[in-house]
Amino acid sequence: MLGMLGLALGTTGCAAIGQAEYQAFTPMSPEARLMNQVKLTWEVREDVGDFCLRAQNNQGNLSRVKPLACALWVAANQECKVITGPNPDHVVLGHEVRHCFEGHFHHE
Repeated sequence: MLGMLGLALGTTGCAAIGQAEYQAFTPMSPEARLMNQVKLTWEVREDVGDFCLRAQNNQGNLSRVKPLACALWVAANQECKVITGPNPDHVVLGHEVRHCFEGHFHHE
């Protein structure tokens, strides 16, 4: 588990998945990515919005909008955990996995 170390080093939560997410995108080049070979885990939580909001607030992001999902990463260990609710669609899951490789690729 990533625990508090993951929260301290990288987290992103996504409150809304826009229509642009359904379109093709160009991934960053391998040299520009936060991580390339990631140990990826997926945790399903009933309290995903509250959990991800707390994780963001621990990073100094004082957003008040509860995220649909989030990604917590430790680049030094090449580890990332995607947190979702019980029924994410493929776009939400893919969006968070992209954060595992590219870090903060958008601004809320």
